[in-house]
Amino acid sequence: MTAAIWPLFDLHVSTPRLTLRYVTDELALELADLAAQGIHDPGTMPFSDPWTDVPPPDQQRNSVRYFWNCRANTTIERWTLILAAQHRDGTLLGVCTLNADHFPTTRTVTTGSWIGRRFQGRGLGREMRQAALHLIFAGLYADTAATRAWHDNVASLRVTRSLPYTEGTPAQEMRRGRPDTMRAFAMTRPQWQTVRRDDIHLGGVEAVCEFLGAPAGC
Repeated sequence: MTAAIWPLFDLHVSTPRLTLRYVTDELALELADLAAQGIHDPGTMPFSDPWTDVPPPDQQRNSVRYFWNCRANTTIERWTLILAAQHRDGTLLGVCTLNADHFPTTRTVTTGSWIGRRFQGRGLGREMRQAALHLIFAGLYADTAATRAWHDNVASLRVTRSLPYTEGTPAQEMRRGRPDTMRAFAMTRPQWQTVRRDDIHLGGVEAVCEFLGAPAGC
């Protein structure tokens, strides 16, 4: 499939350290293998859906099913963009997701991410988040960026709290069959402007805005 039919294939965000690009079938398979090599300590669960509890090869199969499902269900009313994070040397690092419901009206995008365990602790999570925020605000021209994390997801919370988010009211949600505390955060465009960087570059955004039904703000 070409970008003329599916403009998301041309979407990318580049920083001095990494690039986020829309997941192709080839990248989906590579990311599935990366995830199976380990993302977190098995004793905890950073995700709302405990998809990493499944052993290989089912985990890889479920990963690519998820990538394909997100692509197939991309509409103006609801979308989840799966972006592969690649180091500047081409090494795959992990995944950043952007999802929105009724984006042309709400102008709100929620982010999520994971990084392969062997790449953690290098500041790449914050770099990925800043790249995602640049796409959200400078590319898609959103009004609000949201994110969530379990109360004990120290790495994710550290990234979020290093940026000008406002924390909302915690909620009780199910985690591996038991209620636990989920923390929620939101950032407005004026808040993002205080940390906006001039070394992050976008590609393929105009066609993506039109594809997602939000050309006016792009």
